[in-house]
Amino acid sequence: MIEQRLGELAQEASVPGAVLGVWDGSEATITPYGVVSTRTGQPTSADSVFQIGSITKTWTATMVAQLVEEGWLSYDAPVADLLPGVRTGRDDASDRITIRHLLTHSSGLDGDVFDDTGRGDDAVERYVELLADVERTFEPGAAYSYCNSGFVLLGRIIEVLDGRTWEESLRERLVRPLGLTNTVTLPEEAILRSAAIGHHGPPDVVPHSTWTLPRAIGPAGLITCSAADLLAYARLHLDRGAGLLSETAVLQMWEQQLPIPEQLGGIGLSWRVASWNGERVLAHDGGTVGQIAKLRLLPDRGFALCLLTNSDNGEALAERLLPEVLAELAGVTAPDLPVPDPAIEVSGLERHVGRYSRRGVDFDVEQDAERGDAEQGAGLRVTIRPHFGIGGLDEVETVTMLPTDASGDRFAGRPAPTEAWWRIAFATLPDGRPQLFSSGRVAPRV
Repeated sequence: MIEQRLGELAQEASVPGAVLGVWDGSEATITPYGVVSTRTGQPTSADSVFQIGSITKTWTATMVAQLVEEGWLSYDAPVADLLPGVRTGRDDASDRITIRHLLTHSSGLDGDVFDDTGRGDDAVERYVELLADVERTFEPGAAYSYCNSGFVLLGRIIEVLDGRTWEESLRERLVRPLGLTNTVTLPEEAILRSAAIGHHGPPDVVPHSTWTLPRAIGPAGLITCSAADLLAYARLHLDRGAGLLSETAVLQMWEQQLPIPEQLGGIGLSWRVASWNGERVLAHDGGTVGQIAKLRLLPDRGFALCLLTNSDNGEALAERLLPEVLAELAGVTAPDLPVPDPAIEVSGLERHVGRYSRRGVDFDVEQDAERGDAEQGAGLRVTIRPHFGIGGLDEVETVTMLPTDASGDRFAGRPAPTEAWWRIAFATLPDGRPQLFSSGRVAPRV
């Protein structure tokens, strides 16, 4: 049943290849689908490796938790104490930004810095030097805004304390002790395996011309692994440390530190944490160039699942498949996510018109009276203008956004019915500035 649904839904979403992995508390079931590349036609196998993107952040956080247990640092230690001379933002706040702020995306750094600092072992160190020129959107601890740069900072702290590269620490602290044989970080390692290639979403389902992000992004999002290895890593947390961490340290990572705006639940020490009708859930997603990954843990049941895809449209597959798998195999009902409601009528949308900007992306918001995907009336048109400087991540797109509630501040839209919903919300920053909140990130109006 699950294998059939994976194939059906992947075809509907135009996802060329995917692997679904499930740990039911006693054994792992790995279900591959499709091809790792439409260019080569190589079939996806159970041990094919995919980029897991930002799920990497939980691995980096796990190493930080090990260092805390070893007495090298505390969660409330400021960056300035661990990386003397490193500046965090133009208005330097390194004496006020703590390890906890970095782990919970509350440092205030506008953190989507994807600059390429080379392939050398000093890539992370050189990247951290760039943060002296980054804007801070809010004061440390004042709000939540997803921050890749914060996890590269954590990676650099690991390097300094361990006296080796982040990749070497990853291998020594997690990969080798867990017996993982299909977990890598560099392209020359991935090419020795059945490696997935990222693809554009429909209608032109072709491979991207860029395979991965710069090496410096490693601690924030560069692990490539098989579904079986990702489940073995998940079991480290399900097993309350598996001898690599104490149960106390693991449970600390699961404690909500602050809520995530417009999302269910909040953020722990890197993990997204929620309760679905009393069922504790740990989660993290990942996205790179044409590869989308999902990881869900039900720690009180000892259950985990992951979905690895090689398509920009992998989110659309996950939105439909994961709730079905959770219901069938774990008996857990995932909450419905907000979608446009045809019964809602809102006014005053002109208050949202303008340009909103964060590092790497500008959003131009206009009123739009045309009818959209949900057959609903007036809404907004949002033009997304990325400028990350990475092939495949800089495609301009305009989406009709329609209200999901009567507030007139929350919207959802999608370019086509076969694609995933994109959700945004309008709010104000602690200092009163208007902001557009999307993908977990703050974009102030400029």
